[in-house]
Amino acid sequence: MDNSNLVRKQVMLSDSNISKLNKISKKENVSVASVIRIAIDAYNPEINDEDSELIELVSARLKEAVEDTQQTRKRLNKTLLKLERDQ
Repeated sequence: MDNSNLVRKQVMLSDSNISKLNKISKKENVSVASVIRIAIDAYNPEINDEDSELIELVSARLKEAVEDTQQTRKRLNKTLLKLERDQ
């Protein structure tokens, strides 16, 4: 990205928005500003409402799948640790 074309903007965000931005930033190892730029680039105002609803549904299901996978990994890690201790 060409930083010479960037313009500073001040925005108002809720505490939950800030928390979410910080988590994404840390997880992706990028700046909060980069997270915001990526989100803006990903937004497509040309998507109609029907497509938007489908995207939201797919997004929700994907989020559930990720959460289930994370929980399964935690249980698996606990089980593996227990098996190692029991040997």
